[in-house]
Amino acid sequence: MLDILDNITEHTSGVAAMVALVDQLRPRRPGNHIRATANVRTLTQLLRGNPEHARQLRAYVLRLLRQRRHASLYSEVGVLSNDGFFTELKRRIAYRILPPALGDEYLADLLDQVLYRQTDHQWISAVPASDWLDLLDTIFTRRDSTIMLPGMLEAIRTLSYRVAAIGLEPKLTNFHTEMEEFESPFVVQNREVVQYLDGYDRLLAGEHIAPADAKHLLVMLDQCDAVVAKIRKKALVQGTTIALTYLLVTLTQSIDRLRKLLFLVDVSGELQTAPSVDVDAVAALATSQPLTAQQMLRHGAGAALALELIEAHNHKYTVHDLLSDNIHLLARNVTENASRTGEHYIADNRRQMAGMFLSSAGAGVVVGFMALCKILFGNLRAAPLVEAFLFSMNYSLGFMFIHLLHFTVATKQPAMTASRIAAHLQSKDGRHMDLDALAELINKVFRTQVTAVLGNIATALPTAYAIAWGWLQVTGHHLVTPGKAMHLLSDIDPIHTPALLYAAVAGVCLFLAGLISGYYDNQALYSRWGRRISQLRGLAAMLGQERTDRLGRYLENNLGGLMGNFYFGIMLGTIGTLGQLIGIPVDIRHVTFSAANFATALVALDHNVSWQLALTSVIGFLAIGTVNLLVSFGLALWVALRARRIPFEHGFLLIRALLRRLRKAPVDFFIGTKESK
Repeated sequence: MLDILDNITEHTSGVAAMVALVDQLRPRRPGNHIRATANVRTLTQLLRGNPEHARQLRAYVLRLLRQRRHASLYSEVGVLSNDGFFTELKRRIAYRILPPALGDEYLADLLDQVLYRQTDHQWISAVPASDWLDLLDTIFTRRDSTIMLPGMLEAIRTLSYRVAAIGLEPKLTNFHTEMEEFESPFVVQNREVVQYLDGYDRLLAGEHIAPADAKHLLVMLDQCDAVVAKIRKKALVQGTTIALTYLLVTLTQSIDRLRKLLFLVDVSGELQTAPSVDVDAVAALATSQPLTAQQMLRHGAGAALALELIEAHNHKYTVHDLLSDNIHLLARNVTENASRTGEHYIADNRRQMAGMFLSSAGAGVVVGFMALCKILFGNLRAAPLVEAFLFSMNYSLGFMFIHLLHFTVATKQPAMTASRIAAHLQSKDGRHMDLDALAELINKVFRTQVTAVLGNIATALPTAYAIAWGWLQVTGHHLVTPGKAMHLLSDIDPIHTPALLYAAVAGVCLFLAGLISGYYDNQALYSRWGRRISQLRGLAAMLGQERTDRLGRYLENNLGGLMGNFYFGIMLGTIGTLGQLIGIPVDIRHVTFSAANFATALVALDHNVSWQLALTSVIGFLAIGTVNLLVSFGLALWVALRARRIPFEHGFLLIRALLRRLRKAPVDFFIGTKESK
């Protein structure tokens, strides 16, 4: 480190010396925080022991800073561009493969050359802020900080114009029509920023005027945040798109960065609270340096912004960050729609439980005929892709028919009810959670799921049995051969075949179908399907305006369910064939179809089945149903929690609450109370 300082003179230029110095500060392992802190303190001691080294290093750093433009670093790094989600995604993927060329014009490029490792922000953030500020005070004087001021002012102007432009986007104004009735706060904040910066420029020019008042500007930024919050809240009811979500994220990031820069440059004393300031760092400053309270806050805010810029710069080509910033908002809307649908799949009392049993029993009858159609399609010996198409249409149309009849397929419930539970996990005050109420909700979900599965099986078994027996009586031969019947029984063997693994695959398909349902529900709400369909003049002339309106309302309310069932059928019908075509042993097992196949096989074998095989088969389709439910429910709950960014750490207490309910009222735990509470 001392050799590098010796080589820095008034003739040193370029970034090589700075890169070498930072390499000396950087620990070999990013997680070695002790070594990183020791390196920074060592450099500070060396510079204090040799003021000439400090002077030369100061002159060298100032030369680097004066040669480069600063504004883009403050206004672009850590803030999404206006190019749109997919353009930004494509750019990040391309730059991950082949990074852009770096020049000598921008400070952001200097940051890229010096902090070239993606993990640099880890060890930099681990070093206490007081140590970094000690190092900076050893190198620079208070007057040197003004070199950053012009870039910050330019970045404030740029961000303000960007906020105004995004705020006037039709996607936002059409969604939040109140902005068209009153003066947009996004426009007003720009006017306030321009006025504020004009006063600042006059102050820097030497005019004897009072510093610009930033109070009204802060009020306008708060109003901009309030509008964004209203749009997000309305999107939960009316739906959203990736484009709208991207605009909201960009707008939020720009306003947040604008507020932070305003605090750093403000000289009026109006900005008393620093955003994103580490309280511990400020306390350390108070004990180590003779600064005023405002100066300590400003130094703390500067350190926080510097770390934010470094971390954002290290991750500027990371696809994960882009997805996490945007997809969680879209996922929140998708799961929110699923949550509202999930309310219809939760029975509160025994009367509703009986209704759920009847609804699922109706679905079991339809599944019995769907199992028949699949067997007949399989007997055609069609080409693999043709067979996959026939299987898919059988599943898809059958599930959609079940939806039209308002019947219930038990395995379709978990993806919906998991979102309902996740919504209940989010406490109103953000700190406390009513575990007893949550346990009651989970208990309702559990017994409703069990009732629905039993309802499906209770009618799918006798329906398939009656169809197989009737086929024998009418045609004189069995629906399937004895060999095929043994194959059907082997398919649901949980011990000697990968039936449970295939059931997990079906659970994943169920989970994806739940997301698809939420997505299309979101799209139907956002694009106002009901109103658009009612405006189709040709359809209205054929059906009549009243029927067309009813059709539009039905599709707007049920598009998600129909499309989820359609795509679920496609997945069930094609996965096995695709597995054969690409050589991967993958298939699906669904509890209701497995039960129907068991009944068909019994008739085909003339009931000549050992009790061991019969018991294994019954355990098999019950285990398949359990795996179907657990996998789809677990994945749906995980996504719903991630979408809401809810950390749940009360699993043990929740289990205790459930056991307490079971011990207190075992009958009500499984079949519910007579009346809802």
